[in-house]
Amino acid sequence: MVNLRQKAVKQYFWVFGLGLLTSLLFFLPFLIMDKGLFVYYGDFNVQQIPFYQMCHDAVRSGNLFWNWTTDLGVNFLGSYSFYNIGSPFFWLTIPFPSEAVPYLMAPLLMLKFATASVTSFAFLKRFVKNPNYALIGALLYAFSGFSIYNIFFNHFHEVIAFFPLLLLALEENVVNRRRGVFALMVALSAVINYYFFFGEVIFVTIYFFVRLICGGEFKLNVKQFLLLFFEAVLGVLIAAFLLLPSVLAISGNPRTDNFLLGWNGLLYSSVQRYGLILQSFFYPPDIPAYPNFFPDSNAKWSSVSMFLPLFSMTGVFAMLKSREKHWTKPLFFLSLVIAFIPFLNSSFSAFNNSYYARWFYMPILIMSVMTIVALEKYRENFKFGVKWTAIVAGAFLVISFFPSYKDGKIVFGQLPKYQDRLWAYVMVVVMGLILSYVLTRLTKKAFFRATTIAVCFMAILTSILMMALGKGNSLTTHRVVEMGLHGRDKLTFLQQDKDEFYRIDMYNNVDDDKKCMDNFPMYWQVPTIQAFHSVVPASIFTFYDSIGFDRGVGSRPDVKYRGVRALTSVKYLLTYAGEKDADTEGFSYLTTENEFDIYRNDNYVPMGFTYDYYVNDKMFDDFSEKSRDRLMLSAIHLNDEQIDRYGDILAELPLTEYPIISMEGLQQDAANRRKNTCYFFETDNLGFTAKIDTPTDELAFFSVPWEAGWTATVNGEPAIVENVNNGFMAVRVPAGDSTIRFDYMTPGLKTGFLITLGGLFLLIAYVIMMNRVAKRRPEWRLNPYAHQNREATLSRIAAGDAYAATISRKVRSILHPLPSLDNPEEEIPDCSDEPEEETEIVIPKSEEDEPPAEHPLPKAEEREHPLPQPDEEQTDGTTEK
Repeated sequence: MVNLRQKAVKQYFWVFGLGLLTSLLFFLPFLIMDKGLFVYYGDFNVQQIPFYQMCHDAVRSGNLFWNWTTDLGVNFLGSYSFYNIGSPFFWLTIPFPSEAVPYLMAPLLMLKFATASVTSFAFLKRFVKNPNYALIGALLYAFSGFSIYNIFFNHFHEVIAFFPLLLLALEENVVNRRRGVFALMVALSAVINYYFFFGEVIFVTIYFFVRLICGGEFKLNVKQFLLLFFEAVLGVLIAAFLLLPSVLAISGNPRTDNFLLGWNGLLYSSVQRYGLILQSFFYPPDIPAYPNFFPDSNAKWSSVSMFLPLFSMTGVFAMLKSREKHWTKPLFFLSLVIAFIPFLNSSFSAFNNSYYARWFYMPILIMSVMTIVALEKYRENFKFGVKWTAIVAGAFLVISFFPSYKDGKIVFGQLPKYQDRLWAYVMVVVMGLILSYVLTRLTKKAFFRATTIAVCFMAILTSILMMALGKGNSLTTHRVVEMGLHGRDKLTFLQQDKDEFYRIDMYNNVDDDKKCMDNFPMYWQVPTIQAFHSVVPASIFTFYDSIGFDRGVGSRPDVKYRGVRALTSVKYLLTYAGEKDADTEGFSYLTTENEFDIYRNDNYVPMGFTYDYYVNDKMFDDFSEKSRDRLMLSAIHLNDEQIDRYGDILAELPLTEYPIISMEGLQQDAANRRKNTCYFFETDNLGFTAKIDTPTDELAFFSVPWEAGWTATVNGEPAIVENVNNGFMAVRVPAGDSTIRFDYMTPGLKTGFLITLGGLFLLIAYVIMMNRVAKRRPEWRLNPYAHQNREATLSRIAAGDAYAATISRKVRSILHPLPSLDNPEEEIPDCSDEPEEETEIVIPKSEEDEPPAEHPLPKAEEREHPLPQPDEEQTDGTTEK
């Protein structure tokens, strides 16, 4: 068994190395171009790179609770568990210095591709006799169009890499009776990304029932089902240390409670989306943000791709043509139906009303199974598969030439937005079809090597094509590297005010080519009001919604909200140098550094100030929505209960004190707020400390997002943390000099850790109990070969082995040269009669991968369960005669 396991390990190392090498070859040109960095475009540049570096630095400094450099401030674990914190790959960066993190982005992506190759290989090899087919399927899955598209969304690859293990654990539980592993894989999936975990639960449930209905070796009784469900619950409990804080963090996010109902839940509002989904099976995907085939499908960032490199749909069509009632067929069609019905599709995104196809990696794994099973058993059907793939792909090409109007004239071939990309994609598809047709006619001896090379080549070609299209803007690279990564040291004004807390603003009131790149301040790790980040405290959404600004996925308030800048202690405004159209009224030019013109806010108010007046809900609602930020600069917005508590120190805002909506009025309101501000404000890893001197009892306001995890003390005494001004915090301070301390503890973190410990204890107890039960009841024992239908075969081998041993002893003197089962040191000949061309393989092959009928007789010392000898008691209690 040791030898078999060593050979199996070699297989996995081979697959890992091939996946790593393939990804290296298509990243290498871009790494050379950027001198070791990988700078892409869009979200990768403005989210993935700064998020990785900022989270890396936060973890190394112990700042795991409240983060001050994301938006107005965020719950660190709750906001970044979607992006980084649950990723095993992210934690590999921690030993490295901060400056090295951007250089690790490409190596980590390569590692993710290689991991996806290995995990999918482990799953796929269960369904084929020859592991070389599993190798081909693993490459199809790891380098699918979905994976290449989502280099743009770097953190999606963690999910792609580990999802096959979740299905593998399910198979091992049901078929092989392996206990405890499914619970661990459920926990790992939940920790890696709670958003994708929601969709995986749905897909795994569908997978389970399809496999159960289709029969075969996948079967279980009620008791076994309850144990499986118990393991799933255990997995969720074990993941609670991160899952619970994440769920609590998004519980008030308005993006989580908008559902697709009515006709919107049954039909897509954009007809082109149906064409986009269907086309994604046959062509490489359009790059994010630049749709080509269907430019009006409203799916620019939706990850719509089902494309398999080289084979495309040929293997799926070949499998569908076969008459075998294989479980992959209904599962494939169910996935197709779900993709075409908006409400069902949204279920994989927690029923979000925005269109996303970010669950497509799951049916892609099933399509990979279909392809390799067809290659092994129904290769004659590939002619049919190539034909129909060519017909459908050709139909899309013909449609692209359909006449349309342009500038009042009828034109042909203008439906695709980018003609050059169309023909590049057509070339990839045609090459794949030709290679598929040729390769499936080769002998097995030539097929495996040629097909493996061809899949890698097509994956590299498609990846380089897509990445080159996305990376076409060289100006982006300059901004990321020179102005972002190397920019902080060039901004001397940051060093001048390093002991003062303030926020900066980036100008974004111009066209896309002139507005400042998102998340520049995060590169410099400076507090800001600008942030492109999807997961922030619900109080930030509440605040922006109250002033009529739709935050969506980013905080980018228009410069016309000048009251927001004063209210949130914005001290500096940055615009690209020489930007003449910038609206900088209320800001004074200071200097030009790092290719930015830097302006100082004339109406800057330091963090922590007091009010003289309040406004109630009715007064606030009656005021013009677009000017409510100015109203909150004049008076603090309180609810009725708060007015009852603080009516003794605050007066209702009189009509004579209502804000004058002008620059002069803004200056006056800002000056009023500066009269009584904190003379000391310092942040740390657990919260902040402020000091203020007031003539009377006051309500001290802080533009820090309110969350349930905040607690406060004033002069060492507990204080009530009030949610005021639609999402910010305030505490009452007595007259005189006061020290205010705010501490933050992530909601659900402590409870989650306790639940995790309880779940681990239950899992250990469960595994011990099941091992004891298995000793008494053979049907509950682990059967590692059940998925290969070996049980009956091994029983026959056992009987024959015992009989052969008896005869062997009687004729030993005559047949002494022959190997004897009584002498395990002697080699047992390999009786396999499979032709050489059938057994030559690409990867190191293990006898464990052979089908039961062809499996050579194992040596005595290699058997996991020693076979019974004559005169020994059998499992049924009888004695061999």
